[in-house]
Amino acid sequence: MDQVIKVWDPVVRLFHWSLVASFAVAWVTAEEWATLHNWAGYAAAALIAFRLLWGLVGTKYARFGQFVRSPSTVMQFTQAMLRRAEPRYIGHNPAGSWMILGLIVAMGITALTGWMYTLDMFWGEEWVEETHEAVANLLLGMVGIHVAGVLYTSYAHKENLVRAMLTGRKRGAGAGDIS
Repeated sequence: MDQVIKVWDPVVRLFHWSLVASFAVAWVTAEEWATLHNWAGYAAAALIAFRLLWGLVGTKYARFGQFVRSPSTVMQFTQAMLRRAEPRYIGHNPAGSWMILGLIVAMGITALTGWMYTLDMFWGEEWVEETHEAVANLLLGMVGIHVAGVLYTSYAHKENLVRAMLTGRKRGAGAGDIS
């Protein structure tokens, strides 16, 4: 039996699933329930702000310094994925790390422009509304790519990453795995 180790701390897991929920609520309520939509956006903004802090001071696998990789490393990893020869990472893999950064930035922009639209100085400004909607749509596409990446990686490395994000536990490092 493989050793099982703690990887994702409760804060990371709570952040992840809370952000999923706030984005889903905001998306579903965008046209009909403005108050709930706004509160879901405020929750997402607070979660993003907290995650930025936790990425600096959190546990090992939560820290940006542990998982954010250089562009060349991401390219090498992506090329290895295309050959189905990518190494297994205990924490986030290089492609996943850039997706996380992209999701954080896109969610931050969506929340910021949504908040701006509630202010008198930006009310009715077409560029604010258009930016908000365009980035929210981009975010939805990014979420789809993220889910596809999780499913691919789960299959390729024979481990359930959704379960790992629920329990915080993954299979320990084996030969060739990167910690």
